[in-house]
Order: sequence, then structure tokens, then C-alpha cells
Amino acid sequence: MQKEETDAINLTLRFGEGKYYWINTFGCQMNEHDSEVMAALIESLGFQPASTLEEANLVIINTCAVRKKPEDKVASMLGKLDALKKEKDELIIAVGGCMTQQEDLAVYIKKRFNQVDLVFGTHALPRLPELLDRARRQKEIILDIKEDYCEREGLPVNRATSYHAWLPIIYGCNNYCAYCVVPFVRGRERSREYDAIVVEASALVHQGYREITLLGQNVNSYGQDLPEKPGFASLLGKLDQIDGLSRIRFMTSHPKDLSLELIQTVARGEKICEHFHLPAQSGSNRILEKMNRRYSREQYLELVQAIKENIPEVSITSDIIVGFPGEREDDFAATLDLVKQARFDSAFAFIYSPRRGTKAEKLPDYTTYEEKEKRLQALNKIQQQISLEENEKLVNKTLEVLVEGTSKSNPELQTGRLRNNKLVHFAGSDRLTGKLIGVRITEARTWNLFGASEGEPY
Repeated sequence: MQKEETDAINLTLRFGEGKYYWINTFGCQMNEHDSEVMAALIESLGFQPASTLEEANLVIINTCAVRKKPEDKVASMLGKLDALKKEKDELIIAVGGCMTQQEDLAVYIKKRFNQVDLVFGTHALPRLPELLDRARRQKEIILDIKEDYCEREGLPVNRATSYHAWLPIIYGCNNYCAYCVVPFVRGRERSREYDAIVVEASALVHQGYREITLLGQNVNSYGQDLPEKPGFASLLGKLDQIDGLSRIRFMTSHPKDLSLELIQTVARGEKICEHFHLPAQSGSNRILEKMNRRYSREQYLELVQAIKENIPEVSITSDIIVGFPGEREDDFAATLDLVKQARFDSAFAFIYSPRRGTKAEKLPDYTTYEEKEKRLQALNKIQQQISLEENEKLVNKTLEVLVEGTSKSNPELQTGRLRNNKLVHFAGSDRLTGKLIGVRITEARTWNLFGASEGEPY
């Protein structure tokens, strides 16, 4: 290709010069990272971040498919964007992510919302610049939900903060839990190369990042699809040796793959944070089997015990589904009992939401929604009491906090996170953002802690 042709293409792809973009993200931390990649790709076209939605010339909605509620929010947002589109004819509206990787939903959006210019799935992310270029030039809606996996290694990232970075280590999922659509929208497990992860982590530290969070639908199965089969524990141990790195987090851990070796690696690690997000989903063996979780309540509680014995300062958080099809009163009672025994520091509990194409969608369900709501309230009441009691154990202790910035609820306070992932609010300057500081805990509440800073930041 001649230089003149290359320059012409580059000029075409800088069509965002002088324009602004807005990304609205729903869902998990992997979606947040995907949005950071989208932002970098968009800025390579010349766009700059918009200060308000109304200022934007390009709006991207990055969707979630885990539950129905985020899907409803997407539909509501698209309805609001219709008026903005009529005011700004040049506005490009794109919808991507897990929701749109499902063909029926992608086609529904294309037919129902004619203000949308582009619908793209999770695998189309590397193609985003060319898709946006086509969207601005074509009148018909573009649909790209091909299931062919595109290599993501080397894509640029526009990270949301200068002190914390998401670091994917494995994409996709092989577990096919009966209620979950993730394997269908994210594909099979694909581990990143061991050395590539270590190199990226080292580069992030060189750029000044204090904390990294390793991401995957199931980080515990990292490396099993690679020829050398490096385990997740081995990767964690290697990253723990990086000079200048302060903290390493990871999520999410599937209980069926959580090994004693990994628990001991976290216990030995100097930089590996004392926090496990370990979704239980149910405390009933009958329901766990229907869910295809491949562990029993007894095995789960043994894991919790092993974690707490090896890592005394640990916090364990969880996800729990209430009202899975066929859940009886005795099944729910078993879940309450598991919550009481495990004593989670917090748990995200929600009512089962049918997902298209999953096995659970076809299971008979005789429990009323009102009964499911009652069960959810009962579970939350117990968990909230446990969360408060666990937080109260930290009062009068001075603990290390990584400051994340000014509190969203009180501009006079700063917000930071303990190594065990609990939020702490304290008085201080916004110049502390990104720094580590000792904070003496003075008050415990259900969802967070309050304290007073002690000593100088480091």
C-alpha cells in the first residue's frame, strides 16, 4: 500500500476530531475494563470525553446480560436518547456488550430502536473503530454479533484511575451454570499467556499504579487451556514478587476450583489482598445440583473454614440467588443456615432472573414472586446483621487504606479501601488520592467504616 493511501485511511479514522463521547457501563468489572478499552479506541479516532451526556456526539451503552434489570435500564436509556438524537442528527448511538451478543436481543434493539446506529457484541470490540466509521457513513443500522473470537492482546486501555488497574487474565467461561448466560455471550475460556500478564503488570507498576485486580469469570481455572498449564496460584506468586506493587486483588473465584494451594499462596503473599469473592449461590445441595455448580454445601463451608484458618484477617463476600426454580422452604432454610455459618462480610443477594437459552429457563417454578421477595428480605436482614458485627471487630484498629478520592455522599470526607476490600470514610485532603495511609477505625456501619487518618501517606 502506498503512503498516500495509508494517510487517507488514517485521516478517515480521525473523524472524531473536535467531537465528544459518552460511555454508559452496566454490569461487572470485566465490562468496566471493556469500557476502558472502548474509550481508548474511541480516543484514537480523535474523540474526547464529554462532560455531560447532552454534549456527546457519540454515545455507547455497554450492556449486561446477567439479570433482566440491567436490560430494562438499557431500554429506558435508549428511549431517553431518542429525543437527543432528534436534536442532534449527527449523534452516533451504539449498543454493545453481553446483552447484544445474544442474537434475539440484538435484533430486537435493531428493530425497536431506530435511533440506534450500531449494535455490536462482545467479540466485536477490536473492530469498534471501523464499525463506528461505517456507522457514521451508512444510514442503515449496523449489526455485528459474530461469534468468532478476535484477538484482544495489545489493545489500548484508557484506565479510569491512575492508581488502580483492571488486568484480565482469562476471558470466557466453561462452567455453564444452569442460570447463567455468560458462557454464551463471552465464549469458552481463553487464558492470556503467563508472560504477557507479568509484563503488563510490571509495566503498570512502572507507570505508577499501586493496585491491580486480576479479572476473569473464573480466575481459579486460569492456565488450564494453555500448553504448560500454569496454575492461578503460580501466577499470583509470580506477581507478588514485582517490586513497587502494593496490592493484588482477584475476582471471581469459582468454589469448585478453589485449591488449598491457592489459599496458602494468598496467606503467604505480601501484596495479595486478604479478600475472596466466593459466590455460594445457594446453601441447598438439591438446588446446587440443579444449578450445575458442582460442589456441595459441605464442600463450600470447608473452603470457608480453610480460608479463615489460613488467613485470619480475611474478608469473604458472596453472591446468592433467591427463588431459583423449584426452591422449596427447606432449600431456602439451608441457604440461611449457610449464611449464618459462613458469616460473609457482605453478600449480594438477588431474586432469580430467567435468562434466554439457559437450562434453568425451562425448569418449572411454582413459587410466587411475592414469596421470593419475602425470602430475599429475610436473607438480607440476617446478612446485614452479620456484616455489621464483622465490621465492628475492626473498631479501634489502625489499618492500611488505599485512598480512592472524595466521598460521593459527603464531599468533606475521603474514601478508601482496606486490603480486605472494605470501604472507609475519613477526613482528609483530596491530594491523598492514590496514596496509602493508616486509618484508625472509629465507627462501624453495615456497609462501610469511618475513621481518622494517622501518620503520613506513603
